[in-house]
Amino acid sequence: MPHAELAQPNDSILKGYKKKFFVDKTWGGSEGSRYNGVEHTHAEFAGMITRLDQYVGEILEKLKEKGLGENTIVIFSSDNGPHEEGGADPTFFGRNEKLRGLKRQCYEGGIRIPFIVRWPQHVPAGSVNDHQLVFYDIMPTFCELTGDKAFPKKYLNKKLEGDCFDGISFAPTLLGQDDKQLKHDFLYWEFHETDQIGVRVGDWKLVVKKGKTYLYDLSTDIHEDHDVAAQHPDVVAQMKDIIRREHRPSDIFRVTLPEFATH
Repeated sequence: MPHAELAQPNDSILKGYKKKFFVDKTWGGSEGSRYNGVEHTHAEFAGMITRLDQYVGEILEKLKEKGLGENTIVIFSSDNGPHEEGGADPTFFGRNEKLRGLKRQCYEGGIRIPFIVRWPQHVPAGSVNDHQLVFYDIMPTFCELTGDKAFPKKYLNKKLEGDCFDGISFAPTLLGQDDKQLKHDFLYWEFHETDQIGVRVGDWKLVVKKGKTYLYDLSTDIHEDHDVAAQHPDVVAQMKDIIRREHRPSDIFRVTLPEFATH
């Protein structure tokens, strides 16, 4: 069977496209990387989001087709906040300005991300929960839900001294059993690319940038504008003790530690 030739757009069609997709935030590309030069960065990004939305729909339809749609956990999330690599323009697309920061930063805008769960038989549609969780909580959650009694021992690397799991199962939250949900004493992040460290304890948030500490009360300052470290030295000391205990030196992933008080 002969191949059909694709019709070539004429000049009037091309002019129409150029008028519709104006040369917006043009990205010249980055040599040697996966980010090629493009003329219409906004249109390309919007097209990628549309395609992602379509793929999610295809997955849900396939689960429904196989009779698995009502009792399959589907989680939609991200690995970080918005970024600007490759000409991406989060400001143009109306990123949530309530949060400060971008990918690879320890401000909430870089680490607080959407986490959407669809599980029709257990999670009521439209429900919202403020339980604080992180990605390393997912494995213990799945192990609990599947009845894997061997966690965590089965998954530890016996050849790696001190290997452990910091995750806490959030299965009780998914099952509507908030009274049984264990919570993290603290959450901890490091990003060597920006030389930042982040620690969260409840609504307290410590951000360390190149060794300098900033303390924020997220209950009243979600945008992290007002450094209250001077007013709460006891909280800063508590956060620094966490950094002293949790940080692991690395020649590859280097960050500047804050000054620690001598005991």
